[in-house]
Amino acid sequence: MPVPAISKSKYLSGLQCPKLLWVYYRAKDWIPPVDAATQAVFDQGHVVGELAKQLYPGGIEVPWDTDLPTTVRKTKALLKQRVPLFEASLLGGGVYARADILEPVGRGQWDLIEVKSTGKVKDIHIPDLAAQRYCYEAAGLYIRRCHLMHIDTQYLLRGNPDPNRFFQCEDVTDQVDAMLPEVPRRVREMRKTIGQEACPEVEIGPHCSDPYDCPLTGRCWKAVNSRPHSIFTLYRLGAKKTWALYAQGVLDNAQIDEGTRLSGNQQIQIEAERTGQLQINKPAVRSFLERLYYPLQFLDFESFQTAIPLVQLTRPYQQIPFQFSLHQLVSSTARPRHFGWIWDGSGSPFDAMLEQLRACLTDQGAVVAYNASFEIARLREAAAACPTHRKWVEAVIDRTVDLLEPFRSFDVYHPAQHGSASMKSVLPALTGQDYAGMAISDGGMASQAYLTTFYGNAPQAAKEQTIKDLEAYCGQDTLGMWDIVKALGKLVRKP
Repeated sequence: MPVPAISKSKYLSGLQCPKLLWVYYRAKDWIPPVDAATQAVFDQGHVVGELAKQLYPGGIEVPWDTDLPTTVRKTKALLKQRVPLFEASLLGGGVYARADILEPVGRGQWDLIEVKSTGKVKDIHIPDLAAQRYCYEAAGLYIRRCHLMHIDTQYLLRGNPDPNRFFQCEDVTDQVDAMLPEVPRRVREMRKTIGQEACPEVEIGPHCSDPYDCPLTGRCWKAVNSRPHSIFTLYRLGAKKTWALYAQGVLDNAQIDEGTRLSGNQQIQIEAERTGQLQINKPAVRSFLERLYYPLQFLDFESFQTAIPLVQLTRPYQQIPFQFSLHQLVSSTARPRHFGWIWDGSGSPFDAMLEQLRACLTDQGAVVAYNASFEIARLREAAAACPTHRKWVEAVIDRTVDLLEPFRSFDVYHPAQHGSASMKSVLPALTGQDYAGMAISDGGMASQAYLTTFYGNAPQAAKEQTIKDLEAYCGQDTLGMWDIVKALGKLVRKP
């Protein structure tokens, strides 16, 4: 097949994994659809990019045409006007790139500005800009300087977003220039990879999730049982995936060096996988359950975060709590009582949340959360915004117990968890309950549903349905915690 120009995004994919690059051009159907969480990240990037354009009044956006040569011709025509250009598209040196911003400077020169929705310059941004500079200079442009524009995470929203204060712009020309000489060689190698008929064989390794999670991970790991892999490579990938290989007999403990030998609790997981039966460290679980005292209160928060703050006096990517669910039990024989709150968008979410929570929580009893560090962080952020609640919040934190602990430490493990200690894995493994069939089934969906409904001018009927769906999802989390505690009690015969 004729080898097409390599887009700068695919150039980055090729740096991460030649197999991924080949698939993008030769087997696109292997790439799964973009999930909601990833799409939300893309959408955030588009919003940030639109705000950055406000810094260049008089700038012109190059209209996109599905016919690439047409878009390039439009770009070349607009370059003659010597005004800032957005999404300028050029072909050069076998590479195709669209610049976030090209700013005319000096005599016939241009500054290249890449806009990122991150809080700092990252290593992967430099080859991104190097590929762009290589492309534009091969196409005949004189690039003077390269800049990376990113978010100032200390920016505090007061009134409307101010792009002059929201962004920081760093000159990364020297770093880009240092990497520029290797781009032609990389491009030649990538074009050769794309041109070959057979898919490259690539060993699984750290590149599977660095710098980005690879969309081929599921496909590549399906073949993991059929051939041996380097233990060093697998261990760097993380225990979750490595343990499964031990359990299936692909690797054994002797293959790990002394610095990375599996602990006794990790052996619990291996034994569970090998036998197909739940394994438990009963003394450790009993000790954990002794920390739970009535009235038991199971608490879960939902929050959203956006690159550009939506709430006054908050910062980029700050977690904004919009919902909590609380199931309360005064004794082991009592029926759980439920309390809930969803922010209506008015006033301060922090003050509203704490006021409602104070009205529901009792002054005694353990407060149980799953991955409690999240709930504790939200409580402390709310107390910082509402200092009158600080003393009460610290008292609540002092009696908070993390239900994740026995699963994170692998004192309990069921093979149905598939290497995960998340509640979405633990709940069905221990209780048979799950989130199947629910309109909202994870935290990312909850955040998107709330933002779409409360910031998207949804009709009243849709808003009411979303509220019901949110209540059902968050309520499942807190009631599910109680079910997990009951299951643990039965396993160690402790009421």
